[in-house]
Amino acid sequence: MPFHHSKAKPATAEQLMRARYSAYFFRRVDYLVETTHPDTRAPRLRKDLTKMVYQVNWANLTIVATAKGGKEDRVGKVEFIANYFVNGEPQELHEVSRFKRYKGDWKYLDGKD
Repeated sequence: MPFHHSKAKPATAEQLMRARYSAYFFRRVDYLVETTHPDTRAPRLRKDLTKMVYQVNWANLTIVATAKGGKEDRVGKVEFIANYFVNGEPQELHEVSRFKRYKGDWKYLDGKD
């Protein structure tokens, strides 16, 4: 929560991944938009997220692997599995997310399932 309230910034790509998962869980759309890299931030991102966050109930997050993304790195990858429910039906998202620093801060760049 300190990240969501601008009291601290993630030092690693994995910390940002975990903070973004929590933001989805707590429906903190502003944080999700803010932590998306400007190079890949879609113009409708806020609108799309606002709609989506109320359709999904997140259950848990498992970090599978990380590559780079440390305190001194400029880029990083985080592979994760997130379990969630849509209309009571269990779902799973398995993704490798890419992160890149922007003005010194970690930002979500994109992901591949």
